[in-house]
Amino acid sequence: MISVVIPVKDGGDGLIGCLDSILGQESSDEIEIVVVDSGSSDGSVAAARARGAIVHEIAPHEFTHGAARNLGASRARGELLVFISQDAVPVGERWLERLTRPLREDPDVAGVYGGQLPHPGARPPERYFLAFLYGPAPRRQRAGRVEELSMDTTLFSNVNAAMPRALWERFRFVEDIVMSEDQEWSRRVLLAGYCVAYEPDAAVRHSHDYTLAAAFRRFFDSGASADRAYLAGQRQSARVLRSAAIRYARGEATWLWRTGQRRWLPYAALYEGTKMLGLVLGANHRHLSTRLKRRLSAMPNAWD
Repeated sequence: MISVVIPVKDGGDGLIGCLDSILGQESSDEIEIVVVDSGSSDGSVAAARARGAIVHEIAPHEFTHGAARNLGASRARGELLVFISQDAVPVGERWLERLTRPLREDPDVAGVYGGQLPHPGARPPERYFLAFLYGPAPRRQRAGRVEELSMDTTLFSNVNAAMPRALWERFRFVEDIVMSEDQEWSRRVLLAGYCVAYEPDAAVRHSHDYTLAAAFRRFFDSGASADRAYLAGQRQSARVLRSAAIRYARGEATWLWRTGQRRWLPYAALYEGTKMLGLVLGANHRHLSTRLKRRLSAMPNAWD
C-alpha cells in the first residue's frame, strides 16, 4: 500500500485538483489518502472525505510543517509514504509509480523527490526559480561528511516526495523548526549513509506568485532554518550558496533578456533582492528579538 499524506488549510480548488489527480493514478498498489487539516473553513475537509480520504483535524495553533506530516504518517497504513502539498497537482497518470520506483529498486535511496513545474501563467521569476532548482536531469545526492552538506546535496522537497515507512520511523521530521523540515531530514539521512534521489519525470504543477512581502517572509523562515539544513556544513555550505546565488542572478538576467522578457528585469532584480535580504536576516535571526522575528516570519506562532 502507498499512503499519500497531505497537510491542508483552506486548500480550495488546488486541493481538489491534487486529490482528483491522485485518484486517477495508474498503480498496482492500493492507494490511501491521509489529510491532516489545521482549521479549514472553506469546505476542504468535506471535499477530502467525499473523495475517500482519511481526515485528521487539528487546531491551527498545533500546526508545524514537521508535526502535521508526522501525524499523517503515523495514521497511515502504507509501506511507502508519499508527501505532497495541497496545491501541488501531479502531472500524468504515472506520477506515483515514477516517484516510488527508485525506492523499490535501490535500498540505499532514503527518499525521492520529484520535479516541480510552474502553473500556466506563472510569473517569469517563479518559472526560472523552479527550472534552476529542479531541472530536467535525474540525480543522486550524497554527503558522507558534514563538510559535504550544502544546498546541492541536501535539496529535498516534501511538496512532492516519497520515502519508505521504515525510514520515516527512524528519521521522523523534526517539529521544532520553522520550515525546511524536509532538508533537515535529508541532512540526517545523508550523514547516516543513504542517498537522496531526484526524479524529474515524477512532476507536479506547483508554483506561487508571491508578493514582495510574502517572498521576504518565506525566505526569512528558510534562512532561520538553514543552519540545520543546507547551511549545516558551515563555511563550505555558505560558499556553495554564494556561488549559486551569483550563478542564479546572472542566469535569470540572461534568460529574461534572451527570451524577450526584458521588461521583467527591474522587477526580477527587486524580487530576488528581497528574497536574499530575507534569507540573510533569517540566517542571522539569533541577533534579533523574538518580537521582531514574529513580525518578519510567515509563521509567527513558530517563534513562541
